[in-house]
Amino acid sequence: MRTLGTKRLRANDAPTVRRRVVVVVTLILGATLLHLAFTQPAGSTAFYGLTLALALAGAAGGLLSGPIPLVAPERSPDDIARPAAAAVALGVLVAGIFIGGAGVVALISPLRRFVVEVVTHTHGTSFALILVVTIVNAIAEEIFFRGAVYAAVGSRYTVALTTLVYVTMVAVSGNLALTFAAAVLGLLLAAQRRISGGILPSTLTHITWSALMLTVLPLLFPH
Repeated sequence: MRTLGTKRLRANDAPTVRRRVVVVVTLILGATLLHLAFTQPAGSTAFYGLTLALALAGAAGGLLSGPIPLVAPERSPDDIARPAAAAVALGVLVAGIFIGGAGVVALISPLRRFVVEVVTHTHGTSFALILVVTIVNAIAEEIFFRGAVYAAVGSRYTVALTTLVYVTMVAVSGNLALTFAAAVLGLLLAAQRRISGGILPSTLTHITWSALMLTVLPLLFPH
């Protein structure tokens, strides 16, 4: 699949200019919403409202920036099933590695508090609601970061730069554990986007990873 090159912007490069403008505006709005979300008390209604607003902003910004492929254009419907299954399996594998690492972090007090800060937002709230919010955010992040941002970067270093933008955005939360997860997962998902030619595989991996982390982490870090 063709990607944006490193040529200078010209007058007829309107789609590229539009993507970059929409991406920057969405990043500013998203960073504001993310910061506000993590200033809310754990389990508060405002936290989930702001988190959903963040997802809506990301998805809207991604779609408004221009076309975003789900899969490479040359793929037929018959070619999608196997990569989709592989993407889910990858999500399970990566979640297992993260959960193993979290088990070690649970024993280290200076690091434990960063994970606890995230997990406490799942306490006192319906698991079904949290799961829906988590999945919606995973989808929105793929639409925006591996969709719009990836296309807007326009560089042979697309994977690295897309990951850098993703990590910088998540760092606004002020949480070291989330920022570290964004660095590792973001690099994996951006590489997946490059290899697959679309955001469907990375979205399936992201959803699977998020759902498993949401289910298991509260067990490792009980209230």
